[in-house]
Parts: sequence; structure tokens; C-alpha cells
Amino acid sequence: MSTMLPFQLYPIADQAVTLDFGGPISEETNDRVHRLVASLQQNMLPGITDIIPAYNSVTVVYDYMTVYQEQLKNENILPVYLCIENWIQNHLNDSSSNIEEVRKEIIIPVCYDKSVGIDIEFVAKQHNLSIQQVIELHTAKTYRVFMNGFLPGFAYMGIVDPAIQTPRHDIPRPLVTAGSVGIAGVQTGIYPCNSPGGWQIIGKTPISLIDENENLLLTPGSFVKFESISLLSFEKLMKP
Repeated sequence: MSTMLPFQLYPIADQAVTLDFGGPISEETNDRVHRLVASLQQNMLPGITDIIPAYNSVTVVYDYMTVYQEQLKNENILPVYLCIENWIQNHLNDSSSNIEEVRKEIIIPVCYDKSVGIDIEFVAKQHNLSIQQVIELHTAKTYRVFMNGFLPGFAYMGIVDPAIQTPRHDIPRPLVTAGSVGIAGVQTGIYPCNSPGGWQIIGKTPISLIDENENLLLTPGSFVKFESISLLSFEKLMKP
């Protein structure tokens, strides 16, 4: 089925296919990604085991034998890979229609004190801003969760105001503590656990991004608003 949206379809393993819209990180393209994901989820094909959104792409993982047996049952002679490709393409046009969007917005408290926002002074100086102006710009926007990656529960969010966009450190730190809030170019993110990392750390949140059942707080398609809190409030909210 034809579609007006440019894209590429290609296998990335023997049981996975990626549709890639291409281009730079953008909210418009990520909208396309999530509309396609919603359409595929609403019209699931037997044998699909996972649908994974990223910045500009959707990866579909499938069980070969289940899809093959379903093909035989329906007397369909298409190879399994082509069956999956066709299924994805047939829902591209659906994905451009008005599928109802549920906007899940999450408030994240962040302490921007220099004792925990160890790079906030550097970021401010880089842009000839005060620390308070950096805080105001970072908390003014609602950020889209484009994808999860790097670490379980690490949400890549954007788009950061151009006035405070700052590149990663040339040399990553050997340890960034859990809850650290950082900036890397057009993106902002929160480290869910202690880890090496090169993002510019401008604050820290006291809340956990992964619960005791390993459920993630931030998932692709969610929206995040940061709320500035004092160091005292941060310390009170930290779990003992």
C-alpha cells in the first residue's frame, strides 16, 4: 500500500524488521512513530512478540514459526518476512489518521542546587546565563520521551531549549549517581541507576524511575515536566 511518508524497511535480524522514517530527531517524526505503533497495536498480527519505538523508527519482533503457521492456515504463500513488511506498510496510512492520543504527563521534582547539579554552573557560563535562568529554561518546557535506551529506564527526552543545549563531556565520568538529571545537546535525561556517563548534570531527582516490580516510570510517548525543588525538600524526599 502506498504512503506519502518517506521510509525504509529492512531486516535487522532473522526475526525482526525495522521501519525507519529517517532524518534528525524531531517531534513531528516521533509523532509518526507513535501513531504507527498505536495502529500496529490495535491491529496485532499473530506471532508479533514486540513493537519497539525509537526516535525515527519502529522495530517489529516476531516469532517465525507462529507467523508461518498462520500463513499456512490462511493459505497465504507469501514468505514470512514479506508478510511482516506488508502488515507494517498496510498500517502506515492508518498511522497518519487521527488515532486518539492519550497524553501521559509526569511531573518530576528536581533539585538544581550546585551540590547535586554538578555541571549547572558550567552550563550557565557556556551560555552567558545565570543558574536561575538555566533552571527556568529547563523547567519551562514539557518534554517528550522519544525512546528508552543506554540503561534500563533511561528515557531520552527532548527537545531542550536552544539557549541551554550543551554537548556531552568529551570524557565521560566513571560514575554518575542515580537520579542525576542531565543535558546532552537537544536532549535531557535522568540516570535511573549509578553508571558511567557523559551528560551535563544540572540537577537530581529524589524519585525512582524503576519500581520494585521493575516497571518503568518513563516510557516512549510519555511527557515529562520538571519541577524545581529546594535542597531541603530534596533531602526530605530521598528514601532512607
